Amino acid sequence: MPAAPVRLTTRALLLDMDGTLVDSDAVVERCWGRWAERHGLDPAEVLAVAHGRQGHATMAVLLPDRPVEVNLADNARMLDEERADTEGVIPVPGAAAFLASLAGHPHALVTSADEPLARVRMDAAALPLPPVLVTAESVGAGKPDPEGFLKGAAAVGFTPADCLAFEDSGAGIAAAKAAGLRVVGIGPRATAHHPDAHADDLTAVTVTATPDGLLTVTVG
Repeated sequence: MPAAPVRLTTRALLLDMDGTLVDSDAVVERCWGRWAERHGLDPAEVLAVAHGRQGHATMAVLLPDRPVEVNLADNARMLDEERADTEGVIPVPGAAAFLASLAGHPHALVTSADEPLARVRMDAAALPLPPVLVTAESVGAGKPDPEGFLKGAAAVGFTPADCLAFEDSGAGIAAAKAAGLRVVGIGPRATAHHPDAHADDLTAVTVTATPDGLLTVTVG
């Protein structure tokens, strides 16, 4: 028997990008697979860490003895590679209709990508950018640190408790929970991290609004 739909009310939505709105797994796997081979690491183990994090943070976890400045320089090269590669970048099913349903309602993108990469990937997936962007340049500490979601909530004008996060990765879900948000997990990576609700993709999510702006998010 299918699970009963979950309904969550909120004032604003804070949305991850990769794996949540945009399926960029093909690019991520190519770029990080090459990086893993250059450093003699198992690509599968690298990808298990990389999803949801800024590149230099991934490198710090995997190569803990490497100087920060080396990771930052390597991350800059990685971002160049990722911006140049859009083959296979597609919208997560239901993403276009989901974003259309948010038009006129408070929502923000909270992503570990820098702004140029976010624009490249959203454009490649033919998705509109949310009106508020919190990108890698916006924060001093990336996911799983809660800073991005705290800044996103402030930018849309609500407390974290009045916002709902959409995330696909362990790092992202941890960041949202640490910021005090409830979380809708999207896709297979999210299931192990105990989001408040889960959907295979965005076709299973609907958003409706009351006249006073309260949003009801139905999952399932």
